[in-house]
Amino acid sequence: MGAGGVRAWLPFVLLLPATLAGLWWLGRVRVAVDDAELRVDDARLPVRYVADAVPLDAEGRREVLGVGADPLAFVVQRPWIGGAVQVVLDDPDDPTPFWVVSSRRPTELAAALLAARDTA
Repeated sequence: MGAGGVRAWLPFVLLLPATLAGLWWLGRVRVAVDDAELRVDDARLPVRYVADAVPLDAEGRREVLGVGADPLAFVVQRPWIGGAVQVVLDDPDDPTPFWVVSSRRPTELAAALLAARDTA
């Protein structure tokens, strides 16, 4: 009827963790702030264009990204992360009004971004 014993469950033991690790790796987004810019994966934002950085909880993120959301906003959202940071921009040459970046530590990210802006 079918293979029994080790041959029956070994593929699940090997493939399930490999699949989960692959999905985790594909779903990660690197967010970094240095003296000159905010980096979100491949996107880069010079800190001189940051007008404000507002940490958002899950409700605030829903409000910013909800029905009345600005379609020109740059959004990097991971639905399984509740918090986010809204980065308000001041760049007359860019139509993007703000960025919304999900973060597990939105308060720390906003503080780091504002500190980098103030030192630049």
